[in-house]
Amino acid sequence: MGQREVDHGLVERVQQGDKKAFGLLVEKYQHKLGRLISRFIPDASEIEDITQETFIRAYRALSTFRNESAFYTWLYRIGINTAKNYLAARNRRAPTVTEFDAEDAEGFESGNLLRSYSTPETELMSKQVMQTVNAAMEKLPEDLRTAITLREIEGMTYEDIAQMMNCPVGTVRSRIYRAREVIANELRPILDTHKKKRW
Repeated sequence: MGQREVDHGLVERVQQGDKKAFGLLVEKYQHKLGRLISRFIPDASEIEDITQETFIRAYRALSTFRNESAFYTWLYRIGINTAKNYLAARNRRAPTVTEFDAEDAEGFESGNLLRSYSTPETELMSKQVMQTVNAAMEKLPEDLRTAITLREIEGMTYEDIAQMMNCPVGTVRSRIYRAREVIANELRPILDTHKKKRW
């Protein structure tokens, strides 16, 4: 039985009144959801509050969940919307991350450029690469930034991202392609890569 089927089984149990089943879903996705929200909100206490609020909203809306998408796709959509609403209520714009950890680096095709440095010179270059990627992501329109974050950092499929962003898969591919182009253009002077090479 795959993860999607396991989640759907737990959702059905919750819909039948089993609160413990929802606790299992919270345990399973709490850390991952918090990590996603941290891409929009840097403060740890705010992340915790928004993660909790997301689960509360999900629990209240679970009766409307029809198993047409993966549970985590549905949950993440609620999480992103909750984070955006939180920022909008405080007249703040979602910041991007200030650094990537090793797990994030694995999501990039050129992740080895961020992993294998050991000298002061290469560590400096690694820091420049991270700062450049973050600065490039900061400049991206929200739809491009969300798409590439979900794909490259969260590792979600194009189909799941399309469901979460409520748009066609082709639109998701286009947004990710455009975001990668912007980031690649910013990285070229640092990595000295050819114009046709994206990463």
